[in-house]
Amino acid sequence: MTFLRKKFETSPEFARIAPLAVYAILGMFQGQLGEESRYWFYIFKTFLGAWIIWEVRPFVQEMHWKISWEAVVVGVAIFAVWVGLDGLYPRLSKLDTGATPFQQFGAGSAIAWFYIVVHIAGMSVVVPPVEEIFYRSFLYRYFVKTDFRSMPLNQFHGLSFFVTSIIFGLMHPDRWLAGILCGLAYQWLVIRKNRLGDAMTAHGITNFLLGIWIVWKGDWSFW
Repeated sequence: MTFLRKKFETSPEFARIAPLAVYAILGMFQGQLGEESRYWFYIFKTFLGAWIIWEVRPFVQEMHWKISWEAVVVGVAIFAVWVGLDGLYPRLSKLDTGATPFQQFGAGSAIAWFYIVVHIAGMSVVVPPVEEIFYRSFLYRYFVKTDFRSMPLNQFHGLSFFVTSIIFGLMHPDRWLAGILCGLAYQWLVIRKNRLGDAMTAHGITNFLLGIWIVWKGDWSFW
């Protein structure tokens, strides 16, 4: 662990890339080792992601949650866009049925509810800092300056603004258009507020509302 902390301290790039890389690699194994692995790997990557975020926190100065009315409005609006646009444009990948915990573990089972709670907590608290420090803090600025930390968070760069958001959207190929709009909105927040925390909050609100929607409607494909 000392080596990892030293790497975080000496490489600002590594500190912002590693959490997303670990999260994505573990995500690739979900469902690959039997259907139950879809659930247990998500739980594992959520707890591991939370630990990595805790470890990287001292070395990513901009990673602080901030609440503002803009963050709340954007968070709710992007949730509405994510759900409202679904099915109205072509998908770039086959829509996965998603994790169906009540079908897998039984209706109302404790294990199913444990998974649901962990999943919503993960997507609301862990995913926002993991993705925001990579896309909105690192990638957006790195496309402009390799010494990305010398670029203020509130500096607008048109090409990077759109390219970063498109990349973010394409990482959600089944809902790419909503993903692009999402990326644009969160990056706008960072630029407007000159800090990352509002985008983290907006991202967390969007994902929390989406998690509630999924369970309420039983629309598990949104996981």
